[in-house]
Amino acid sequence: MKWSIIKWGVGLFLFVTSPLCAQQDADSIRIKEREAHRLARQERLRARYERKLMNYQTTWQKLIPKYQKLQFAGSIGLISLGMGWDYGKKDQWETDFLIGFIPRFSSNEAKITLTLKQNYIPWTNVYLAKRWSFDPLTTGIYVNTVLDDAFWVKEPDRYPSNYYKFSTRIRFHAFIGQRLTFGLDRSAPFKKMTVFYEFSTCDLYFISAVGNRYIGLGDILSLSFGIKLQIL
Repeated sequence: MKWSIIKWGVGLFLFVTSPLCAQQDADSIRIKEREAHRLARQERLRARYERKLMNYQTTWQKLIPKYQKLQFAGSIGLISLGMGWDYGKKDQWETDFLIGFIPRFSSNEAKITLTLKQNYIPWTNVYLAKRWSFDPLTTGIYVNTVLDDAFWVKEPDRYPSNYYKFSTRIRFHAFIGQRLTFGLDRSAPFKKMTVFYEFSTCDLYFISAVGNRYIGLGDILSLSFGIKLQIL
């Protein structure tokens, strides 16, 4: 009799407490699920922030100049110094920004020029020997301006209409050339040193030569040469 009472008591206890245990287990599972969702959301937000930060840093890194360039002649000044960026799958595209200097020749004062130059190298870094490479063809265009009030973009009123058909301040140029590159030691401040030469002409020279048999190719071409120092 006592054993039966004990069994009934145990059964009744289990009957009463089982739903409570089940409820507690369900609550525990829901708490764990909410915590897992919270952690997952925090992880997504952190990953999104890191992607934005990486994109931001990458954008600013692209603005860092990849090389320095020194150019002599080329109808943009006796000497021009500037910086540039190379890009493309094989770094076949380059953009230069140069500041040039024109000494006093026939004018009363020296002049400063600004040049924006776009280069294209169809075959880059053709192997020659250890550390030596060659670019058999470089070509491109550039626009140049002289920082002086004596030059103008729009024809001044003191001249008859269409007296000058071209701006005297802005010139557009096209060029072709070649390059030779030497790879430097890791201890050097630059990765590579490139020497180059270019033949160029401007819009005014080209149009003046068209249909004029007295103007030869040598009259409209300018020779320039320079050095490019690769930083990155």
